[in-house]
Amino acid sequence: MAIQGFDYKGFAQNLAQQSLELIPKDFNDNQKNYVANTLLNFSTIAGQALNDDTQLNFNLDQAMMITQIIAEWSFHKSVDLIRSGIPQQYWDPIMQKIAFTIFEVAKNAYHQGLPQDQCLQLIEHHVKKTYLDCIAELKDKNLIDEGLMEKAASQSNIDTMMQEQVQAEQQAQQAQQTQSQAEQPQPAAGTNTSGQNPLGADSKVFKLATLALLFQKMKQEKVQSILNKFNPDDANSVIKFMGMPDLNAKIDPGITMRCLEEIKTSLPDAHQDLTPSKIVTKIQNVSQYFDKSQLESLLRPERMRVKRFVFTALEGEYLEMPPKVANIIATHIEDSV
Repeated sequence: MAIQGFDYKGFAQNLAQQSLELIPKDFNDNQKNYVANTLLNFSTIAGQALNDDTQLNFNLDQAMMITQIIAEWSFHKSVDLIRSGIPQQYWDPIMQKIAFTIFEVAKNAYHQGLPQDQCLQLIEHHVKKTYLDCIAELKDKNLIDEGLMEKAASQSNIDTMMQEQVQAEQQAQQAQQTQSQAEQPQPAAGTNTSGQNPLGADSKVFKLATLALLFQKMKQEKVQSILNKFNPDDANSVIKFMGMPDLNAKIDPGITMRCLEEIKTSLPDAHQDLTPSKIVTKIQNVSQYFDKSQLESLLRPERMRVKRFVFTALEGEYLEMPPKVANIIATHIEDSV
């Protein structure tokens, strides 16, 4: 009996469409198509198999979760294979083994009713093991050399994306600190500013220009969300600076570093009290307003490590993650109540 409301084809296509924005920009068209098509094919096959299953009787949330897990790992491991330098004729056999492993492990884990964090952890373990076993098998058959095997084994796109997320958050935080510092009252004329405001009367201008340099490296949506908090004059100034293609060349690197250093030393760290125990408690306190199915639905669009972090926190444990990123996750759940 089909799972009511489970449009597995549409769901798989939606996941594939979302992945297009995450595929590395340096991939050529063939590589981009491989990642997107692999994700689409495996998630469609998995979705159909779950929909047609007459024994395990998964519900809609479980079917969508398993399908999404297969889609996410198909994305990450196909990127890893492309980055690895392993010849393309070996990609499909490896991806087929990985997808089959995920499907079987996920089905059994969810059927046994294991906690969500344990399901995700178990799947991640078997994905990585299968990937490494496949690479080792190629080496044993002399299809690749040891150097290529080691390069392939070191690839981890899921970790790379997490690092990029941390860096983006740090840039956003730095940008907000720059704006806060720029809005502080300037010393009155004639005041001795040595040691207090080494950038002089143009301090605010330099800081807004530094802010623009940071914004040029960030996604437009994030930039806009921050600019919306500025007063109109400062926002217009930053936008004008961002429009200068040679802005980096016009600002002395020493001044830029002094701007950043001044902000760093003069502003308190907004996250200094974000201990793992406080973040775990924050998530546990908010979770009382959700039942399990509601929480799973809320986290459905999130990346696998985010899901693992949340469900691990619910068990009272802290999955290793930068406090700033962990607090963003906890705040997102809090805001969803």
